Amino acid sequence: MAFRKSYLTDVPFQDVKKFKLGDPRTFHYLNQTNSYEVANVDDAREYLETRNAMDIVGIIPDEQDAIFRIVAAILHLGNIDFVKGKEVDSSKPKDDKSRYHLQTAAELLMCDEKALEDSLCKRVIVTPDGNITKPLDPALAVFSRDALAKTLYSRLFDWIVDKINSSIGQDPNAASIIGVLDIYGFESFKINRYHVFKMEQEEYTREEIDWSYVEFVDNQDVLDLIEKKPGGIIALLDEACMFPKSTHETFAQKMYQTYKAHKRFSKPKLARTDFTINHYAGDVIYQADHFLDKNKDYIVAEHQALLDASNCPFVANLFPPLPEETSKQSKFSSIGTRFKQQLQALMETLNTTEPHYIRCVKPNTVLKPGIFENFNVLNQLRCGGVLEAIRISCAGYPTKRTFDEFLDRFGMLAPDVLDGSDEKSACVAILERMGLKGYQIGKTKVFLRAGQMAELDARRAEILANAVRRIQRQIRTYLTRKEFITLRRATIDLQKLWRAQIARKLYEQMRKEAASIRIQKNVRAHRARTFYTSLQASAIVIQTGMQAMAARNEYRYRRRTKAATIIQTRWRRYRSLSAYKQHKIATLALQCLWRARTARKELRKLKMAARETGALKEAKDKLEKRVEELSWRLEFEKHLRLDLEEAKGQEITKLQSSLHEMQGQLDEAHAAIIHEKEAAKLAIEQAPPVIREVPVVDNTKLELLENQNNELENELIELKKKMDEFENKCSELEKESKTRTKEAEESHQKTTKLQETIERLELNLSNLESENQVLRQQALDASTNEDVSEELKILKSKIAELESENELLHKRPVIVDQAVTPERILPQVKIFENGHQTEEESQMTKESGPPVSLLTTQRSLTDRQQENHDVLIKCLTEDKRFDETRPVAACVVYKALIQWRSFEAEKTTIFDRIIHTIRSSIESQDSVTDLAYWLSTTSTLLYLLQNTLKASNTTNISSQRTRTSPATLFGRMALGFRSSSVGMGMSSGYSGMVGKGNEQSKVEAKYPALLFKQHLTAYVEKIYGLIRDGVKKEIGPFLNLCIQAPRSIRARPIRGSSKNIHSSIVAKQQSSNIHWQSIVNRLDHTLGIMSENHVPPVFLRKIFSQVFSFINVQLFNSLLLRRECCSFSNGEYVKAGLQELEQWCLKVSDQFAGSSWDEIRHIRQAVGFLVSHQKAQKSLDEITHELCPMLSIPQIYRIGTMFWDDKYGTQGLSSDVIGRMRTLMAEDSISMPNNTFLLDVDSSIPFSMEEIFGSLSAIRLSNVDPPPLLRQRSDFHFLLQETQTKTA
Repeated sequence: MAFRKSYLTDVPFQDVKKFKLGDPRTFHYLNQTNSYEVANVDDAREYLETRNAMDIVGIIPDEQDAIFRIVAAILHLGNIDFVKGKEVDSSKPKDDKSRYHLQTAAELLMCDEKALEDSLCKRVIVTPDGNITKPLDPALAVFSRDALAKTLYSRLFDWIVDKINSSIGQDPNAASIIGVLDIYGFESFKINRYHVFKMEQEEYTREEIDWSYVEFVDNQDVLDLIEKKPGGIIALLDEACMFPKSTHETFAQKMYQTYKAHKRFSKPKLARTDFTINHYAGDVIYQADHFLDKNKDYIVAEHQALLDASNCPFVANLFPPLPEETSKQSKFSSIGTRFKQQLQALMETLNTTEPHYIRCVKPNTVLKPGIFENFNVLNQLRCGGVLEAIRISCAGYPTKRTFDEFLDRFGMLAPDVLDGSDEKSACVAILERMGLKGYQIGKTKVFLRAGQMAELDARRAEILANAVRRIQRQIRTYLTRKEFITLRRATIDLQKLWRAQIARKLYEQMRKEAASIRIQKNVRAHRARTFYTSLQASAIVIQTGMQAMAARNEYRYRRRTKAATIIQTRWRRYRSLSAYKQHKIATLALQCLWRARTARKELRKLKMAARETGALKEAKDKLEKRVEELSWRLEFEKHLRLDLEEAKGQEITKLQSSLHEMQGQLDEAHAAIIHEKEAAKLAIEQAPPVIREVPVVDNTKLELLENQNNELENELIELKKKMDEFENKCSELEKESKTRTKEAEESHQKTTKLQETIERLELNLSNLESENQVLRQQALDASTNEDVSEELKILKSKIAELESENELLHKRPVIVDQAVTPERILPQVKIFENGHQTEEESQMTKESGPPVSLLTTQRSLTDRQQENHDVLIKCLTEDKRFDETRPVAACVVYKALIQWRSFEAEKTTIFDRIIHTIRSSIESQDSVTDLAYWLSTTSTLLYLLQNTLKASNTTNISSQRTRTSPATLFGRMALGFRSSSVGMGMSSGYSGMVGKGNEQSKVEAKYPALLFKQHLTAYVEKIYGLIRDGVKKEIGPFLNLCIQAPRSIRARPIRGSSKNIHSSIVAKQQSSNIHWQSIVNRLDHTLGIMSENHVPPVFLRKIFSQVFSFINVQLFNSLLLRRECCSFSNGEYVKAGLQELEQWCLKVSDQFAGSSWDEIRHIRQAVGFLVSHQKAQKSLDEITHELCPMLSIPQIYRIGTMFWDDKYGTQGLSSDVIGRMRTLMAEDSISMPNNTFLLDVDSSIPFSMEEIFGSLSAIRLSNVDPPPLLRQRSDFHFLLQETQTKTA
C-alpha cells in the first residue's frame, strides 16, 4: 500500500495519537510479511516530504488529515475479527480488541458504529415483496470487511490521482499533447507490434525496391482467445461472475470444454483449475483460483449507504449517492470489462498520436545496481518481442529517409553534388562517394541497411568537428590577445604603487630601529640595578636562615636522644614484667593440667575397679585413644618440623633486615660527617674577606657521632653472634626433628600392630557380649517356668563361668611399647586434645578367645552381617533400575543404612565398601551412560544423607581434620580411606536388622558417617567433571571445523539456470552446516542420556553452561589468532552456526539449557561485528557500547585490523577509530603490562552442595520396589514390610 508500513514507526506522536496507530506489527494488513523497514531510507523525512508534496499539488491540510484518517481506518478495519453469533449463520466481533478497532474505525470514518457493524455482519436482499436482512457467517463477514477496505482504498487512490492530474494544469482544449505510457507485459493493440512488420513489407512493395519476404509469428489468434466476444476467456469469466453459484472449479471446467480443441489452449496434467496459453514467446500457465473474486467490481449497497451518510465531507464525497435506476437494479461490472474499456480508450488516444517505443528491461531481482542476471534479461527480451523485432529488422531495411530529409542531414558530405541535379541523383552520389553498398533507392525514400546510418552520422560528425575546431581556434586567439594587453597595463601600474610602498616602509623601519636601541640601553641598566639589590637582600636572608636552622637541628637532636633513652628504659621494664607474667601463667596452667590429669587417672582407676563386665571395653577404648595419640604425634612432629623451618627462615630474614638497616644507618652517619666537614670548609672559604673571625672548632658533635657509630658496630657484632647461636640452635633442632621423625615412624608401625590387636580384642569382646545377652535372655525366659529350675541352674552356672572368664581376660595384661615424646611438646598435646590425652604405663595383651562352642552364635551373626553387606553391594552395582525418577539402588542402600543404624555407629566398614564400589565403577567405565547413572545415584544418596544426618561434635572433628588433612579434595579422600579404619568405637553389629524401620528423622551422625558424606560429595563432583570433560572432548574436533567456512560456500558468482542455482545453494548450505549439526546432535545425545538416567536438571544446566563457555573460548580464540577467519563470509557462516545453537537452547527450554546462550556472548558479538555493514562510519563509542560491549579494546582492535570483506569489498574500521584504540591500549599496557586478549577455559566445579540440595525436590521413599535379589532374603523383609504398609 502507498502508506508504507515503516511510516507508523516514524509518524509524529501527535499524529499517532490522533489516528490511534501503533506498532505496524500489530496490524493485520501490514504484518503479512516481515518487511517493516527499507534500507537507506529515512522514514520520518519521507513522511514530511509526503506532507510537503501534498501541499505543493494543492491538497489542503483538512484534506490531508482526511486522507490519513481513511488510511488509519483501513488499518483498524483489518484488525476486526469475527466469531459465530447466537443465531444460525450469524457473526459478531470476536472480542473486546475487535470491538475497540470497530469503534476506532467508526470514529475515524465519522459514521455510526452500529451501522458499520451491521454493514459488515449483515446483507440486505431486495425482493419484490420487500427487503430481507440476511446475517453473514464469520467467513463472509471477513470477506465483507476486506471488500469495504479495498473499496475505500480504491476510491481514495482515484481521488488522489485526479487531484494530481488537475494540479498539473493540463489544458483540455490543447491541440497537441505529449503522453508517456508505461506498459510491462503482453500488450494488446488494434495494430500489434507484429502487424507493424506487415505494414513495413507493404511499404517495400509500394516503393518498388528489391526485397525478400520475412517470416514472423502472428499473435492474433492468442488475442482472440483471450478477448474476442462471445467466446473469449474474459467473456466466459464475466458470464461465470453473473451466476452466484459459480466457483473457480466450474469456471475451469467450462474453459476445458470450450477450448479443448484450440491449438493455443491446453490443460496441465493432474490439475483441476490450471490452464496453459501458448504465447509467441512460450507457454504460460495460469491458476484460475480467485479469478471470480478478483473480477467482480461492484460496491456493496450497505457500504455505499454507510459511507455516504458519513459526517466527514471528504468521505461522503468519495461515495456520492448512486442514480435511482442504478440503486434499484444492480448492473453487473467486472474488472476484465473495465480494463478492456480503458484499453480501448487508450488505443483511441494512441491512434491519434505518433508512438515511439522504449523497451525497459529489469536487470536483476535484488534491486541493486551493477548486477545483470543474464537468464532473466534474455527471458524479458524474448517475451517482449525484442529479439524477434531485431531479427526482422536485420533481415530488411530498418532505416529509411525521404530524399529531402536525407539531403538536409547529409548534404554537407558532398556539397558539390547539390547544385544542378535532382534529389534522387544527389542521394545516389552521396552514398557512392561514402562507399556504401546494399542500400536501395525507392520512389520517394532512401532505404539503408543496418549500420549504414551510423556510418553516415560518423562522417557528418567528423566534418562538423573540423569546422568547430577552426572556429574555436580563431575565437581563442582573439580572447587571449585581448587579455594579455589588459594584464600588461595593470602590471605596470601595480609595480609603480608597490615600489613606493616599499620605500615608505624602509624609512619607517630605520626610525623604529634607532628608537629601540635607545630604549634597550635604559632597560638593561634598570634590570642590572634591580638584580644586584635583590641578590644582596637574598644573601642576607639565607645566612640568617642557615644559622637558625643549625641551632634548631641541635636542639631537636638533644630532645630525641633524651626521649629515646626514656622509651628504652620503660620498654625494657615492660618486656621483663610481661615475660615474668607469662611464665607465671604458664606455670599455673601446667600445674592445673597436671593435677587434672592425675585426677582423671585416679578416677579411671576407681571406675575400672568398680566395673566387672565392662573392663575389657575400657581397655579397648584406651588402646584406641593411644593409637589416636600416636598417630596424632606423628602428624604433629611433621608439622612441628615445618614450623621450626619456617621460624628459622623468618628469624634469619629478620636478622638480615636488621643488619642491613644498621649498615645503612652507619653509612648515613659517615655521609653526614663528611657532608658537615665539607659544608664547614665551604662556609669558611665563602666568608667575606672584610670580616675576620677566629675559627672555633666544635668537636662535640663529631665525638657524639663517633660514639654512636661505635655503639652500632658493637650491636652489629652482637647480632652476628646471636645469628650464629640461632643457626646452631636450628641445626640442633633439625637433628632433633629427624630423630623425632624416626621415632614417629616407629610409633606408626607399632600403631598398626596395636590396631590389629585391638580388632581381635573387639571381635572377642563383641562375641562375649552377644553370647552373654543371649544367655541372659534365655535365663529370663526360663525363669517364667517354675518346672525348669534345673535348666535355670545350668544357665546361671554358665553365666558365672562367662563372668569368670571375662574377669580372667580383664586381668591378663597386654604388653605394648610406648613411644616416649619430648617433654616440651606435652602441654601442646594436652591443649589440642582438650585434656583427654593420657599416658598409660601398660596395656592389655592379646588373649585367646573363648571356646568355639560359646562363639558359634556370634560368629553366625557376623557372617550374616557380612553376607548382607555383600548382597547390598551387589544390588548397588547390578540393579540399575529407576522407579518414578528415583534410582532404586540409592533408595535401597539408604533404607538399609537407616535400618542397620550405621550412621550412629562409631566404627563400621559398609561405608568404605560403598565408596570403593563407586570408585571402581567410575574408573572402569568411560561411557556417558554409566557416568550419568552413577551421578544420579550418588546425588540422590547424598541428598538423602543431607536430610537425615545431624552432625555431632563438629567443631572438634573439623578442627582435627583441618590440622591433619591435605589441601586438595582427593587428598582428603585418600586420607579418609587410610584413617577410616581407625575409629572411636565399634558398631552394634547386627543389632537393629530385625524389626520395623525408624521414620526419617534427624540422626546424630558419627565421624564415619560424616566422612562417608564427604566422600560422596567428592565423587559427585568428580563424576560431574568426567561427564563435562567427555562432552568437551567429543565436540572439540568439530569446533576446529566450525570456525572457518568451507571453500565451497565462500562468495563467488554462480552461473546456470535458476533451478540449478537453487539446488546448488541448498546442497552447499547443508554440507556447510554438517559440523554445527554434529555439535547439536552430540548435545541432544548427552541430554537424552542424562534424561534417561533422571539426572537432576541443575547438573544439566551447569554442564551445558560450561560446554557453551568452552565453545565460546575455542571459537573466539581461534578467531583472534587466524586472519583467514576474520572475513565477512566466514562471519555469516559462524553466525548461521550460532543460530543452530540458539535454536537448540530454545528447543530444550531453560530447564536444561539455563544460561548457556549467555555464555557465548564474546563470539556472538565478534561475529556480529564481522557481518555488520558500514563499519567505517561507526565511532569507537558505538562499537564498544552498542555493538561489542563484552569485548575489550585489544580484542576489538585485533578483529578490526584483521577483518577483510571477501564478499562486497567494503572497508573496515576508520583510521581514527584504530588510532584511538592504539592510544588506549598503550595507556592500559602501562597500568596492566601482562594484559592478554585471549580467553581462558573455566574447568572449576560451578556449584556447591547447598545449591544442589536447594534445587532438588523432595524424594519419597515409599512404594520403592526392592530388587528380586533382596526379596529372597529374610534379612531385607523390612523393605517389603514398609512397601506393604504404605500400600495398605
